Amino acid sequence: MTGNNEKPLAERMRPTRLEDVSGQEHLIQSGAILHKVLESGKIPSIIFWGPPGVGKTTLARIIAQKSNLQFFALSAIDSGVKEVRAVIDAAAKIGKALLFIDEIHRFNKSQQDSLLGAIEKGIITLIGATTENPSFEVNAALLSRCQVYILKSLDIENLRALYKKCIAEDFILKTKKIKIIEDDALLYFSGGDARKLLNVLELVINSFETDDIELTNENVQSILQSKQATYDKKGEMHYDVISAFIKSIRGSDPNAALYYLALMIQAGEDPKFIARRLVILSSEDIGNANPTALVMANNCFQAVTLIGYPECDLILAQTAIYLATSAKSNASYLAIRKAQKAAAEMSDLPIPLHLRNAPTNLMKQLNYGKEYKYAHDYEGNFVNIEFLPEKLAGTNFYEPGDNPRENEIRQQMRRWWKAKYNY
Repeated sequence: MTGNNEKPLAERMRPTRLEDVSGQEHLIQSGAILHKVLESGKIPSIIFWGPPGVGKTTLARIIAQKSNLQFFALSAIDSGVKEVRAVIDAAAKIGKALLFIDEIHRFNKSQQDSLLGAIEKGIITLIGATTENPSFEVNAALLSRCQVYILKSLDIENLRALYKKCIAEDFILKTKKIKIIEDDALLYFSGGDARKLLNVLELVINSFETDDIELTNENVQSILQSKQATYDKKGEMHYDVISAFIKSIRGSDPNAALYYLALMIQAGEDPKFIARRLVILSSEDIGNANPTALVMANNCFQAVTLIGYPECDLILAQTAIYLATSAKSNASYLAIRKAQKAAAEMSDLPIPLHLRNAPTNLMKQLNYGKEYKYAHDYEGNFVNIEFLPEKLAGTNFYEPGDNPRENEIRQQMRRWWKAKYNY
């Protein structure tokens, strides 16, 4: 049996109380939603969505302890319908249980569907953990039966407080004389991941042959560079490589994009994760400069979902090359951000009367919809009326980019603008 001194530091320091969890104040502080749920004793099925190492498994275990339910844990990587049904049968015999499924996004539709009946009947309370957007990766039927709670990466102060706590309280580390001279490298290599922070801390400390330990940026970086793997699908390199991939496409460099794509494929990165980022990029960085880019990226996502590895590497490569060599524009991205800012600051502006719906006689008497003009009844399908609320009249959220297609859009908008505002 593994003793406590053989467990990794991250496991030895795993919190058993809500108040000891690092970060996630928006969920666990007094009065926050998860704190209220635990106080009520009525535990719903939950999907925890967030990056690695932010407390998803820890929170599941704390909830299980608070609910006094027997706790079962499965990983979607090495479990399937057979294992799920075994847990359901065991839960039915004892009355009810809590089932935690790590990386639930890796379950296919039939595996996810196998949970529905037991959740509906109250045999199990499900807690799923995912690093991927559950709207994409958890089917609608299961998602509708769960509360989704979003967990955030830990900030520097959370991480700093965590490693200091470990040094002061862990029964192994507190026997050593550990002095942190600099912690920038330690924090950088953690990437906001508490588990990785503690794994890095333990790795570095164990590299010293003496109990008198001084950590500097230089020795932390030197030790890690000699010991860490090049690409970790769940770690910092996962985010660094996808970032380099996207930035290479944005910067119109298909060769660099292909290199980073090859790194991800070689590491077994989820092709849907890559394709989903291409869909986002096609709108954020290309937009109306080439509307076909979004069609290509969306078709890419559907194709890799259908085909998978190994053949989907060709589809990803073709799409990456197409997007990298396309005209670029972030005008749509900037436009919606400006509009969102205006909506947040002036959300209570009245809708112009001529645009309001008028389903009743009273509304018609109040001039709802009275001066509305149907655009298709006019030349060029254009009508000279104001569609924005009065205080926003004449506001220009969308400024077309400098590329052939959006230059045409700009000229058309100028003609409409001149007709509407006479300048």
